[in-house]
Amino acid sequence: MAKKVNYLNNKDILKQIHISKLTYCYVKDEKYSQHDIILEDVKKINRNSLKEARENRASKMQSVAYQAAMAVHDTKDYKNKPKQKEFAVDPKSIAKEDIVFRVMTMEHIPDEPGRKRNPKSEAETKAKVNFPPFKHYAYVNDEVTEVARSHWQGSLSNGNFCVDHGQISNELGTMYLKLVERYSHRANWRGYTYVDEMRGQALVQLSQIGLQFNEAKSDNPFAYYTAAVNNSFTRVLNLEKRNQTIRDDILIEQGHLPSYGRQIAHEEQIRQMREAAETEANNPIAE
Repeated sequence: MAKKVNYLNNKDILKQIHISKLTYCYVKDEKYSQHDIILEDVKKINRNSLKEARENRASKMQSVAYQAAMAVHDTKDYKNKPKQKEFAVDPKSIAKEDIVFRVMTMEHIPDEPGRKRNPKSEAETKAKVNFPPFKHYAYVNDEVTEVARSHWQGSLSNGNFCVDHGQISNELGTMYLKLVERYSHRANWRGYTYVDEMRGQALVQLSQIGLQFNEAKSDNPFAYYTAAVNNSFTRVLNLEKRNQTIRDDILIEQGHLPSYGRQIAHEEQIRQMREAAETEANNPIAE
């Protein structure tokens, strides 16, 4: 039996989304690039959130150490297989200064009045951005200090807001291609002659909304991307069906045969009408 290959997983996708977003960010130091917890307000940086962030960092460190050990372990040596508990990290051993908080905020995004006629949220009153904006904070000299900012080019003092200086990573782009290709091979899509157009539209859609995935609300980007691909495929299908209906109507008006699918549908409709008439004739309604 062939071994099942996991061609995409949420962990790898999340990693590439993070790397891609960082290309649009100002980061004071590399050690502040990876966040440990996501908050909605800087005021929520307190003892409780610090404790949770330390636990998240410890869990991540344990996972990385375990995977590194498994990578060099002989798979045939079952007795000496590494155990996750052997790499456990005490959250209290992590220094407060090593913790990074990501705060979802739009305060550094410039206002853009008139972008939406009837704005329903703060985001619609601000300049359009390609993913939810945020800032990173850390304890510096025992004070909560901003150490990273999204959609920012240059330093905090003399930099400026910018949304087009970054790019998605090559690995994330490859993931888009893999996902769309595999999805197009499903039984309910692969038979269409315009499946190439479906793939193209899906890739355009992913390139536009791929970074809009919000890690604060979900840790399942695979489902988010799959839904976007399905919507793109369905949109192309509905458009082609509408165009086919128009072509068939024109052919019928000119005295020509419509498409084979239209003929089959017409024959099925006639059959159903005939069966309904026979049923009615065999079961007359008593007066």
